[in-house]
Amino acid sequence: MALKITVIGTGYLGATHAAAMAELGFEVLGLDVVPEKIEMLQRGEVPMYEPGLEELLRRHVAGIEGASGRLRFTTSYEEAGAFGDVHFVCVNTPQKHGEYACDMTYVESAFDALAPHLSRPALVVGKSTVPVGSAARLAERLAAAAPAGAEVELAWNPEFLREGFAVQDTLHPDRIVVGVAGERGEELLREVYATPIAEGSPFIVMDYPTSELVKTSANSFLATKISFINAMAEVCEAADGDVVKLAEAIGHDERIGKKFLRAGIGFGGGCLPKDLRAFMARAGELGADQALTFLREIDSINMRRRGHMVELTRNAVGGGFLGKRVAVLGATFKPDSDDVRDSPALNVAGQIHLQGGQVTVYDPKGMENARRVFPTLAYADTALDAVRGADVVLHLTEWREFRELDPATLGDVVAERRILDGRNALDPELWRKAGWTYRALGRPRA
Repeated sequence: MALKITVIGTGYLGATHAAAMAELGFEVLGLDVVPEKIEMLQRGEVPMYEPGLEELLRRHVAGIEGASGRLRFTTSYEEAGAFGDVHFVCVNTPQKHGEYACDMTYVESAFDALAPHLSRPALVVGKSTVPVGSAARLAERLAAAAPAGAEVELAWNPEFLREGFAVQDTLHPDRIVVGVAGERGEELLREVYATPIAEGSPFIVMDYPTSELVKTSANSFLATKISFINAMAEVCEAADGDVVKLAEAIGHDERIGKKFLRAGIGFGGGCLPKDLRAFMARAGELGADQALTFLREIDSINMRRRGHMVELTRNAVGGGFLGKRVAVLGATFKPDSDDVRDSPALNVAGQIHLQGGQVTVYDPKGMENARRVFPTLAYADTALDAVRGADVVLHLTEWREFRELDPATLGDVVAERRILDGRNALDPELWRKAGWTYRALGRPRA
């Protein structure tokens, strides 16, 4: 009999995973404790912007004309327990308030709510990013609380989704990592992921602690690479060098590679910053804090970039923000997303506003979320409206739309043709030919 799958937590990760599992041919039941979110998903609408996700969802949600009907949603753990053979836990693991450590409240609540309804053999699969050691503890908790006892097994299957590419990353993953305690968990997950495995996705089996370390290790490595090139940008500015040319040269070394070597205002979002800090906190608890002390400097370099962008902007407008109009192109932490969590772009905009600047923001997808975080900033409906009357323009999120802007058209409406490229993504010659003063991070002479 075909496996039935539940997905607990229907945020960014869960909604994507549920829709993808239905696309792979499974009967899927998504669960969330927020009724409004469930009602939205039942209409085939997603609570966030992710390219291709809503179309994927609408192909499978029961009740939508032409849909497969393989995907339903509920708020009932009792219904989920009775329905599923494999239960994916996809809830959030935010940073604790006032601490670096990971807040496990939502994960533990999900396990505690599901376990009493597991009265037959089942596999519970954690996908949330958790501190190493959590899976072993949760496996014991699950076996003790579930009526089926030891017949309910736990596996850990970390997610590696990139916002903007989540659908692709779920349906065609570059690797599938599973931490299991026995053969049954591995067998069931091989069945779940049979299609991507057949397409060539590596299926890597390991123990619980190693599987938990994979995601935080990967994110820490990426953060280190980003902060390294940003540190080189600081050196280039001091030495009158060009960080873009530097990155191009070292990127030809296959041991280094070209990806994640674009200097800018740093990383943000809901994963990298909090995962980095939670990793450091957990290493301290394990007595291995010295192994990760370098991550503190990685975090520091990253945060320093935001302040540096504010200083460059202040210098560009003559040393003070009072009475100056600043246009900010970008609010999300990366393009092809509406996510403004820990967004460097929005952080820079907010700092300038708090120091007296008149800041107007435009972003193709993140305006609504940005307004919730910084309601006191001004917002424009288009890039052209945002830059109207501006003394300086800041390019802070590398949307394709911004790369395709016409410098001459924008130049007709600004007060001063000054642009600071916080992402090193624009063509300096194109902007200079249109009469703009162009400056980018790590490129004092570019």
